[in-house]
Amino acid sequence: MYLAYSAINASSTQPQTGEQHEQINSEIALRYQAYQNVCNKYSHEIAAIQKYLPGWMPKFR
Repeated sequence: MYLAYSAINASSTQPQTGEQHEQINSEIALRYQAYQNVCNKYSHEIAAIQKYLPGWMPKFR
């Protein structure tokens, strides 16, 4: 799970052009889609963890 969501961080703190901003947004959307796919793939494992920790979900950074 770590691989799916660990890469979502702010790329830089410098001002960005409109094109760079759109590229970052599309990258984040792609990473979020990957996070959702991983959660769906490991839904049985997540459900097993939630038996002991109700409401637990992998972090999305």
